[in-house]
Amino acid sequence: MNEHQPRHEPDPPQQRRSEMRVRPTGPIVPSTNVSGHALMCVIAIMSFLACLTLGGVSMVRATAQSWQSQISREITIQIKPDENLDMEKALADARDLALTFPGTTGGNIIDRAATARLLEPWLGGGLDLDELPVPRLVVITIDENNPPDFGAMRKALTETIPEAFLDDHRTWVDRLVAMANTTTMIGTGVLALVFSAMVLTVVFATRGALSGNRHIVEVLHFVGAEASFVASEFQKHFLRISLKGAGAGGLLAALSFAIASFWQSRTLATPETDQATALFGTFAIGYTGYLGIFAIIIVIALLTTLTARLTVTRTIYEIDLIRSDPGRTDTYQG
Repeated sequence: MNEHQPRHEPDPPQQRRSEMRVRPTGPIVPSTNVSGHALMCVIAIMSFLACLTLGGVSMVRATAQSWQSQISREITIQIKPDENLDMEKALADARDLALTFPGTTGGNIIDRAATARLLEPWLGGGLDLDELPVPRLVVITIDENNPPDFGAMRKALTETIPEAFLDDHRTWVDRLVAMANTTTMIGTGVLALVFSAMVLTVVFATRGALSGNRHIVEVLHFVGAEASFVASEFQKHFLRISLKGAGAGGLLAALSFAIASFWQSRTLATPETDQATALFGTFAIGYTGYLGIFAIIIVIALLTTLTARLTVTRTIYEIDLIRSDPGRTDTYQG
């Protein structure tokens, strides 16, 4: 080859025009839609309220059952003081006599110091029980499933110790059962109202969010997308929104109960905690409460998804009717 002959350089690779490049595909339903964020906030708020109400009802029901169980497990023998009565012997005799009846499991004599502590909130400290006609108490533990014969026990105590009086707490138990049932019914009613409001809010918020994306449904349907495909795309989109919103609301409610339970355990034996515990019981809702919160999250997600699918299907049906008969436009858009 001649050295002076010019060399032929290889042709440079043909540069692909930028406008011919394939752009990355994006989601059919915009993920940053403003109405989608608003719907997520609405779902989170309603989920939080529903979970909070469910936990409160569970807590009240558990507290009422605990009160009822504590009262129904015990009976009290009250012995009034008398000048000719040996109080300590009478207390021991009353306990021993009560334990002879089937259905009793144990007995405890409330000593003088414990009696003084029981009266301290009303009469103050430093009480001298010898100067006051204060009755003494014997607490008998009974078997709830097989209680003793209270009538026979009361008769035997009266014959042996005339100053003794048996209180089987049946009056208190009946009142407590009525109060527990009433409280549970009220709580269940409030829960039903909150849940109904949540259902209606989620349904209308989902339909409102979909109305803002009606043009997307129309475009997809006009280019030949099947109704099942369009409904599936919107269904997946609103499922993600509902799971995020319901999960955030449910998690916030669960954290609220967990924080309240932790605070209660860290501030035991304080006046504030004692009053809150006496009124509401423990703030722990247990595993059943947390399962209920999880169930509410799932229900909200399914409800939102089903509403989205039905709304998209109905929208496509209306579009087809309008295309077949333009005179119906005002009717179906209205």
